[in-house]
Amino acid sequence: MNLVDKIEKEHIIQISGVLVKDKDQEKAKDAIVKIKEDYLNRKRSFSIGDTVKVHFKIVEGEKERIQNFEGYVIGVKGKGLCTTVKVRKNSFGVGVERTFLLYSPRVEKIDLIKKGKVRRAKLYYLRARTGKSAMIKEKIDTKGKSLRLKSKAKAKAK
Repeated sequence: MNLVDKIEKEHIIQISGVLVKDKDQEKAKDAIVKIKEDYLNRKRSFSIGDTVKVHFKIVEGEKERIQNFEGYVIGVKGKGLCTTVKVRKNSFGVGVERTFLLYSPRVEKIDLIKKGKVRRAKLYYLRARTGKSAMIKEKIDTKGKSLRLKSKAKAKAK
């Protein structure tokens, strides 16, 4: 654990202490620790250039539903709790970008669709490109099978 993680952990503990002043402190602290562990234990299984599907919660009045946003990752920013992921997709000829907070309770899960083969840390140059030049090549693993073929094989097995 590095220094930034230690500071964030102390900050979370300090905030949780302030939130549960008058109530039953042990129960409330246990609940906060449980929620914190759920979100902090998320592993980032994707990188820049990968095609991902983000499942996030939308609240409309009293109803809550999960909406999908499928696109390629053009940037990851921040460290620790405030890590954000910028995902871009082409919707009816118009580029749509959305920034997601990785450890937000609104983000249900992030599925990896396919790995991308890129050589940059940020793919902002794709904003100006259209058509075939805006496409990202798929990264093939050493055995010669793509991630998409593996997932199709798993789906057929079920």
